[in-house]
Amino acid sequence: MSGKAVISASIKAIKSTRKLAASKTPITLTPAAMDRAKELMKRNPEAAGLRIGVKQRGCSGLSYTLEYANDKKKFDEIVEQNGIKIYIDAKAQLTLLGTEMDYVKSPLSSEFVFNNPNIKGTCGCGESFTV
Repeated sequence: MSGKAVISASIKAIKSTRKLAASKTPITLTPAAMDRAKELMKRNPEAAGLRIGVKQRGCSGLSYTLEYANDKKKFDEIVEQNGIKIYIDAKAQLTLLGTEMDYVKSPLSSEFVFNNPNIKGTCGCGESFTV
């Protein structure tokens, strides 16, 4: 499987309304996010981890991307939590500082949610944001 394979889950960026604990890592995963990441890695065992990036799109300007990572790119930062490697693309590193990655399920949807204290605004649907 190519490193460009996008994870089949919706991704939502929200401005964190709660105080997040200071961390030396750019991103931390909640237990629910860890469980989902482990499920995704079982589906693609040849992948080395998951890569988070940002792209210019949406009404507010930036949107998160999540895909399988097969190797470390030149400027990627790697965060490892409970055996899951998260590769953070160079363009996303400053926008993710202090972020908590969660996985939320409801009767109608399931999605990764990035609780990001750096976000200044989001679009109405939460798919794009500004920092």
